[in-house]
Amino acid sequence: MSAEINFDSRGLAPCVVQDAATGEVLTLAYVNAAALERTVESGEMHFWSRSRDELWHKGETSGNVQRVRELRYDCDADAVLALVDPAGPACHTGERTCFYRALPGESRPGPVTHEALPELERTLNARKAERPEGSYTTELLADPDLIGAKVREEADEVARAVAGESDERVAEEAADVLYHLEVALLSRDVPLARALDVLLARRR
Repeated sequence: MSAEINFDSRGLAPCVVQDAATGEVLTLAYVNAAALERTVESGEMHFWSRSRDELWHKGETSGNVQRVRELRYDCDADAVLALVDPAGPACHTGERTCFYRALPGESRPGPVTHEALPELERTLNARKAERPEGSYTTELLADPDLIGAKVREEADEVARAVAGESDERVAEEAADVLYHLEVALLSRDVPLARALDVLLARRR
């Protein structure tokens, strides 16, 4: 692949790293030909450190490796996109993504649409681990029959909304379906990405 990339005068190209399952941008780093070759050989991301002037294997010391699902390059062949399955936080601060601050200032950015389902999945996983008292998710996870009943109930409600209610109601009922579907998947330890992979396979 490195033969296809137009590296700059320093022999480098920017590499955007994206979570293959959620679409979230995790980090921006730089690669040279050697880093790309090691990445392809190992199946895990390697970069070139501009500050240390050396090759580095992401997660070598922390364990937060990034397993490569696909490498792409842009129309000008001067930037790389790495679609990865991260084993842990991408940022050295411990944050999931390096892009956790919003301009102006240092505040945490608010979620955007494509982050809704991944963020919900992480929240539900936390509820499953902690089982806080009074939590609706905790109540559902304690009763598999209730989960199934709520999925059927919410599916019926969205169908009725589609048949004759406002667009706002359709969106609200669809959101209820998505929430309960994610709880159902979690109750069986089936990640959302697995269902999405099925959709992708059916498209081919």
